This record gives sequence, C-alpha cells and structure tokens, in this order.
Amino acid sequence: MPASPSTARAINDRLALRLLQQDGPLTATQLKTLTGLSRPTVADLVDRLQDAGLVRVVGESGSDRRGPNARLYGIVADRAHLAALDVRTDSVAVAVADLLGVTLAEATLPIGSDTGTRPAVERAVAMLERTARTAGTAPLHSVGIGAPGLIDPVTGELRNTAGLPAWHRGLVRELQARLPATVLVENETNLAAVAEHRIGAARDRDTFVLLWLGHGIGAAVMLDGKLRRGASGGAGEIGFLPVPGTAGVPSAVNCEGGFHSLVGSAAVCGLATDHGIQAGEPPTGGAQEQDPAAAFAVRAALRAGDAGGEAFLAALADRLAIGAASVVSVLDPGCLVLAGEVGRAGGVALAALVEERLARMSPLRTEVRAGTLGGGAVLRGGLFAARDAAQDALFGAGRHTP
Repeated sequence: MPASPSTARAINDRLALRLLQQDGPLTATQLKTLTGLSRPTVADLVDRLQDAGLVRVVGESGSDRRGPNARLYGIVADRAHLAALDVRTDSVAVAVADLLGVTLAEATLPIGSDTGTRPAVERAVAMLERTARTAGTAPLHSVGIGAPGLIDPVTGELRNTAGLPAWHRGLVRELQARLPATVLVENETNLAAVAEHRIGAARDRDTFVLLWLGHGIGAAVMLDGKLRRGASGGAGEIGFLPVPGTAGVPSAVNCEGGFHSLVGSAAVCGLATDHGIQAGEPPTGGAQEQDPAAAFAVRAALRAGDAGGEAFLAALADRLAIGAASVVSVLDPGCLVLAGEVGRAGGVALAALVEERLARMSPLRTEVRAGTLGGGAVLRGGLFAARDAAQDALFGAGRHTP
C-alpha cells in the first residue's frame, strides 16, 4: 500500500533532518543528491522545516559556478537541550548538550556509601540543575539515564536490585517527578553499546555484542541495529554466567561465583598481584581518576612489556574468552567489543589476545575490537537516547506543518 502524502512528507522530513544532523550543513542540491528526492520536493520540505523552527540558513556554499552561492541549511541546535546521567554505585556524572550533540557542560558528583537516600538524591538533582544552568540551557527537553541493574521492559522503571544503593531508584523517580522533561532510563551497558555503535568501535556493525569491563561486568546485545533487552530486561547480565574456574556458582541475588568473579575489577586486580603487576596510584585531576583499579593494572602491564606483564595479559585474555565463548556460541554475533575502562585500557593488544583464544575455542569466527569510548560511553549513549527522544517529538512537528 503506497504511503499517504502526509506520511511521505513525514518520512522525507525525518530523512532530511537526519542528514543535516549527521552531515550538515547542506545545500538544497546536496539534500537532493543524498535523499534522491526531486528538487521541488526538497524545496517544499526545506520550507516546512524552516517554518517549524527546526532548520535555518547558516551560511552559503563556496561554489565555482556562476551566479549566487547556494544557501547552507543547518539544524537549529538550540531548539532543544538534552542531558545524560551515568549513575554508578558511588557517583553520578552528568553531561548537557544541544540537539547536535555538542557537549555544553559536564560534572561529576561522588556519593559515599554512608550517604542516605534522600541526601544522595537531592545532591544529584541539584548537580543536574546546576549543570544545566551553567550551560545556559534550562529547561531541558529530554534526559537519558544510564544505571546498573534491570529496567522493566513494560514500565521502563529501574527495578529494585540487590546490591545496588536505594538512592538509584529514588533518583530516577525524583527526576521523573520534578523535571518538565522526558526522562528515559536504560541499562548502562546498553547505552554504552549505543554509543560504540554510533560513534565508536562498532560504527560499521549492526550486529555485535559489547562486553563491558569496568568496576563490574556486563554485556549488551545489538542485533540488526537494535538492542535486545530480553523478556525481563536482563539480556546481558553476564556477570551471573556460571563459568569454570570460580569457587562456586552464582545465585539469584549474588553474581559471586559467576563470570563476575573472574573478570570484575577486584578479580582482575588480584590476578595482577599474582603476576607481580603494581598498578600504582591513579592520576589526579584527569579523566582517568574515576577508572577502576583494574584499568590501571592493565595499563601498567602494557607499559612494563616484560614477562610478568605478558603473562598477566594472557591470563586475563583466557578468563575473558571463557565467558565470551558462551555468548559467541549462542548468538554468533561476528564481532565482540571489549568496552568500558578496562577494555579501552587493554586496547588492541588485549582484544587480539581474546580473539586468538576465541578462534581456538569456537568454530564461529568472531572479530574482537577494543572499545574507543571507555567509561564515557554511558554518558554518550545517554545523550543519544535523549536526542532520539527529542527528535521523535520535535522532528514530528514538521510533519503537520502545511
């Protein structure tokens, strides 16, 4: 059944806006070439998008042809402002950006284990509001929150999970109640996969599995360009995967004895100590200050380049391959991304070691890549989620414009 004229206009408008966002600014001629639409159709959609306040003239192209230069059209970046939160067990990080994804302000708030639920929530909300004011962007249109644990696939709420601070759920509820904005919650590893897919190591892959290596361990499954969350929202809870080499098996409320016990930060640090690797003290004042100790251990081993460092990295790759092989045998993703702070610290060297071991363990060929975004992937993914929500709301406005 052919699309109705209004549906066709909506599809064309969204296509043009995506191109302007990704590749803009663009001239009408460039939009015609990229969309395959006729010149009159492009002229109409440009007029519609300008009337809706989504696109404006931002300059002129330098053309070699005779006559006036062509107008360059660009997204109105300040039409909507977005925020993302990366909620960890002991901290909250926030980033505020415009509709083009340009980061305008960032902040991080440590939250001690002895902090009560109400004080933790109030401090985190205050930090978000302060950061938005600093960026000059209040009020916010959409907010994407990345948090550990399970997200209910029906309600979209963060479920009460053993081992996570009570203030996590309180923060989400408070933001949803207080902010005049769309507030979205997603598992942190899933957001990292979105970011690595959009701008990171998996840009050319629509099917891959991301293995998050940070303070904890997690996985995200991307199949045909879509996240797969599972029936209960728990797809990728690989820390609970029973594996050989641990002292026991995990339980429904504790992942100790599962894959987490082999490759969580504490386990990796213990392995480093066994091989004589001293991670040293984290630097102060930089982005790496928030990295887990395991990331420092991996970097120290790579810097050392001696027999002890090589043996540690080999043993770590052995452990990673054990869990990764189970994922590969079930999903056959063709690509595995070692993400998070530890994955980025290991880089191509650790990725190559894991790929070599997977090739010996499985007949399913799997390329292993190092994530490029590190711990910042969660914030980037949160901004993408917020931007997608804003686009759904704002880009849809143009479809009804006469």
